[in-house]
Amino acid sequence: MNKTVLVIDDDDVLARGVKRGLQQYDFSVLTANSAEQGAQVLSRVSVDAIVLDRMMTGLDGLSFLKNLRKSGNLTPVIMLTAMSGADNAIDGLAGGANDYLAKPFQLQELVLRLKNIIKNTPHTAQTMPDGLIFADNEFFIKRATDTTGKLFALSGEEKKLLQNLTSPIGNIVAASPMVAKRLRMKINGVLSNLDIITIRGRGYKLVATPQQTKR
Repeated sequence: MNKTVLVIDDDDVLARGVKRGLQQYDFSVLTANSAEQGAQVLSRVSVDAIVLDRMMTGLDGLSFLKNLRKSGNLTPVIMLTAMSGADNAIDGLAGGANDYLAKPFQLQELVLRLKNIIKNTPHTAQTMPDGLIFADNEFFIKRATDTTGKLFALSGEEKKLLQNLTSPIGNIVAASPMVAKRLRMKINGVLSNLDIITIRGRGYKLVATPQQTKR
């Protein structure tokens, strides 16, 4: 299963280049051109790591990172910067970065550092999208009006696919089109804020939008 990385950088050329490069190493890559847009992405999906530019228009990367850590989000972060000097690296690491990489950098070095911080980050329970709960090795549907969750009736293949799609949300998972179709129909029937989309030539992806679940 490939890992999902969010690249937050207001340099579109660099962000596109990093995205293409990481995809060659089997990463799924999401991009955001500002800290504010990055926060919106993280409100909808979980990622395995973040590549974060320090100097951006609007909210700067270091302030974004400090806010991220204050919110309790422990997603590993590599901070990119064109600023040189040990003091800048110390500031980034003290602000919550797991690693610090100066520009310009080699793609292979970024890949190795990403793999390292993902491997060394303790596994924590993935955040489920609104309305979906995973407990006791089963999925449950819970609406705002429910006092308890209702078991989500899934076949073994459907449950395995949903586990892969939510570990974390954003994963692109290869699956049987028939299994994906059945799971999509079941999800669409109970949760309006979730859908499964097809990523041509690669597989399927669960997407979440901040909407209310069906009553």
